Amino acid sequence: MKLQANQFIDAARIALQDDTLYQSVKKATGKAYNGRISTMSETSPEHGQAMRQHAAYARRRGLMGLPDLLELAEQRLTENGVTVLWAVDAAEACAHVQQLANEHGVQKVVKSKSMLSEEIGLNHALEEAGITVVETDLGEYILQLSEEAPSHIVTPVIHKSKESIRDLFVEKINMPLTDEAAEMARFARQVLREDFLTADMGISGGNFVIAETGTLCLATNEGNARMVTTMPHVHVAVVGIEKVIESLEVYAMLAQVLSRSATGQKMTVYNHMINGPRRPDDPDGPEHVVVVFVDNGRSRIYGSTYAEALACIRCGACLNACPIYQQMGGHAYGWVYPGPIGSVVTPLLNGPENASPLPHASSLCGACKEACPVDIDIPRMLLELRHDLVEMGVSDIRFDVGMQAWMRGMTSQMAFMLGSKAASITLRALPIEKMLPRPLSGWTDHREFPTFAPKTFHQLWKERNNEQS
Repeated sequence: MKLQANQFIDAARIALQDDTLYQSVKKATGKAYNGRISTMSETSPEHGQAMRQHAAYARRRGLMGLPDLLELAEQRLTENGVTVLWAVDAAEACAHVQQLANEHGVQKVVKSKSMLSEEIGLNHALEEAGITVVETDLGEYILQLSEEAPSHIVTPVIHKSKESIRDLFVEKINMPLTDEAAEMARFARQVLREDFLTADMGISGGNFVIAETGTLCLATNEGNARMVTTMPHVHVAVVGIEKVIESLEVYAMLAQVLSRSATGQKMTVYNHMINGPRRPDDPDGPEHVVVVFVDNGRSRIYGSTYAEALACIRCGACLNACPIYQQMGGHAYGWVYPGPIGSVVTPLLNGPENASPLPHASSLCGACKEACPVDIDIPRMLLELRHDLVEMGVSDIRFDVGMQAWMRGMTSQMAFMLGSKAASITLRALPIEKMLPRPLSGWTDHREFPTFAPKTFHQLWKERNNEQS
């Protein structure tokens, strides 16, 4: 996916004018947000908090030992008959998959949902090589038909209405006209069934890889992932290196907070645990299973003060809680990962200078940290990224000038007093009450500017002391 994060301000301005988008996103995020609260604190709020603490500890402990876990995972996966490949960057990851496709004579690929495949541009690379790629997650399939990018980590079509999806299906796959969501899903399933039966390769992501057993774990709510990982004769999983965890016990705990935080479910409908290719006595399954571990900038993050970001389990809870995301959805963020975690990860993976508006796309209210099931301190990292941008000299000159003026005014009593009097006189002279002139009108275009008090705090304090004396 092409990086367009530096166009965030313009894209956000357009998104904020789309009331249909706002209604769709607000409804979906509200449902997920309330579901998370309900299921996380089902027994008691204390129980939910304890789950978060255990999950946070497990993720950080795993990250501390990540190099050893990666070696163990490779060893166990290989023992299970899985081929393990390593990719330093997106280009190498795509090259690995293309090479596998060539070796096995692949003409058609079916995919289950994978944000990492979006990150590395895998679909485009395969299509450039003449291979047909079919997304089988219903949301991703809709996006493929409409040639759009995902706007949410978990629910990629959160921005689309039922009516727009109906019209898309009628146009693209000749669906008979219907307003029933179940009928639309049923028709899409019938269309995709033929692709499952004729595909040569299945590609998935991976929620986790368990190092001690060499197990690839997938958590989904649709049956497509099971079809993708069992029907084609080759299954390739592209997995970020940060997704390796220690044990089955850790997986059991993380799976619970993942489903609760993502969709408000106690457990996802399907939980796949893949331990290798088809055995001689297995009735079905792929003959070849390959795991491609992808770095693509993660080791650089691992060695920085932002390593905590790698603990993310891609549940999307921070998006659902974020007042910024709720207003405009995910496309304005300009890359694969939107919302609060995207405002951290996108600059880290692509360079802060290539996504400079994103660390500022936050009110720093802390709702993201409060919602995160592994307690990632996103506000801290956003502030540090802002600091990094200033240190790099990547900032808006207008902002710099404004902050310099504010600093001088706040550190000089004379300048502060003169500024306060000038502002009071200027506001009284404005032709329209509470409307500031340019370049300050950006504030009052959308909210009222409060009228200055007739007396300053210093004047009131002086009068009070005079009265007491």
